[in-house]
Amino acid sequence: MTGQSLPFVASSGTSNAELVERLFREHNEALVRFLLARLRSRQAALEVAQEAYVRLLSLDEPGAVSYLRSFLFKTAANLAVDRLRRDDVHARATDTPLFHEFADARTPERVVAGAQEIENLTRLVRALPPKCRRAFILNRFYGLDLSVVAEEMGLSERMVRTYVVRALLYCRSNLNGSHD
Repeated sequence: MTGQSLPFVASSGTSNAELVERLFREHNEALVRFLLARLRSRQAALEVAQEAYVRLLSLDEPGAVSYLRSFLFKTAANLAVDRLRRDDVHARATDTPLFHEFADARTPERVVAGAQEIENLTRLVRALPPKCRRAFILNRFYGLDLSVVAEEMGLSERMVRTYVVRALLYCRSNLNGSHD
């Protein structure tokens, strides 16, 4: 393209894959820069851009969207916001130490209460679905990074993150609920 950017308009007779391929060739670099400014991670920007293209590919009638470039950027911006929110939830769920209540002075009562809490936590972890439990144990108890757990389990890092956050929230919710 020249210095002036023309609207990317879908024409009839052009396949969805051809439209997305053309969008990729002409606008991917700008899209990644756009996302990089929001996400502050090139890897995250590339992943969100890829997901935006997948969304475009899944449109039943791409010709119905008159300005695909604008649609692509809006879709990518929405995905970036979703990712930032998800990362924020993950950070909040994982920043609070799960066992901070065990740091109290070790009176006999606290020792008994601590043993009961460990039994309760063990029961809660055993109640998790198998993949969720394994991801949680590998990450939280063995200290493996999410990427290592993902590779070990043959899952995406995003799925492992989801499992770990679900397990943390489930355990915290049920541990806190047992004190009431």
